[in-house]
Amino acid sequence: MTEVTERPLLPLTPLKAADFKSDQEVRWCPGCGDYAILAAVQGFLPELGLKRENIVFVSGIGCSSRFPYYLNTYGMHSIHGRAPAIATGLSTSRPDLSVWVVTGDGDALSIGGNHLIHALRRNVNLKILLFNNRIYGLTKGQYSPTSEIGKVTKSTPMGSLDFPFNPVSLALGAEATFVARTIDSDRKHLTSVLRAAAEHQGSALVEIYQNCNIFNDGAFDLLKDRDTKDDWTIRLEHGTPLRFGADNQYGVLRDPDGGSLTVGEAGPDTDVVIHDAHREDPSYAFSLSRLAHQDNRYTPIGVFRDIQRPTYDTLMNDQLNSSGDLTTVLRGPDTWTVS
Repeated sequence: MTEVTERPLLPLTPLKAADFKSDQEVRWCPGCGDYAILAAVQGFLPELGLKRENIVFVSGIGCSSRFPYYLNTYGMHSIHGRAPAIATGLSTSRPDLSVWVVTGDGDALSIGGNHLIHALRRNVNLKILLFNNRIYGLTKGQYSPTSEIGKVTKSTPMGSLDFPFNPVSLALGAEATFVARTIDSDRKHLTSVLRAAAEHQGSALVEIYQNCNIFNDGAFDLLKDRDTKDDWTIRLEHGTPLRFGADNQYGVLRDPDGGSLTVGEAGPDTDVVIHDAHREDPSYAFSLSRLAHQDNRYTPIGVFRDIQRPTYDTLMNDQLNSSGDLTTVLRGPDTWTVS
């Protein structure tokens, strides 16, 4: 069996952000957060040091899923919710490619929920960007799997009864090896998280809070307004105490009774939790993701978990390369001829 090389060709000359802009007109609603994310991704892609033909973006259905049209790379606007499945086949058969999935809260967590969790648990070498605006934008404002309880929309005129998904908690529950959250308006932070995801070997899920200014405008204003953002945004930096607030007056603390994480006032001598993104046990990162259940305004952003585990791609190719003749394997011992 011919072994597929895992060494992508490097570009002859360094690429720039402009090299990743396609000739297609970008068509989102004016003011949509997708514009900021697109600009950040186009600005980041040259850092990969890869030729454009060694980069692939696969999307599902939704506003975010127009992404492949606007990037001068290979790409596929695929089937509703099935982008992780299609990208899995591509990643496992072509380890020389950098494969990215672009999806939304409806596409990924409703019809695509099953494909998402299995890609994460398998640790396929994919980078999954999940745009979360807590609404269905493309189909004009119905509630989504991340809409809050009581959300009044065209499909829930009396308020949503559904308890929403927490995408970070979901990914950690699926044992994803890399899980992060960032926000569309903070380009520096968004780029740093993209960089960390790209360096990770295995499945990387990045939830991106993204404003839909038509159907759910201002959903994340608390995290953007200069007067409030410091009091509710908990920045996760590995090896750094989890303090926040305009004067670092709050901190993430360990509950002395149950051991879970909580938020409280933190003076200079308070024993504040030191963030450990490389902890093997996912319960710590999961507890961080649940701080919003103490108050839904508390929002950790950054890398929750970043650990190493063999990727599905490598394990599969090692198995195939050690199996000998593929025809013999496929026929196996349990075949017979009917005459």
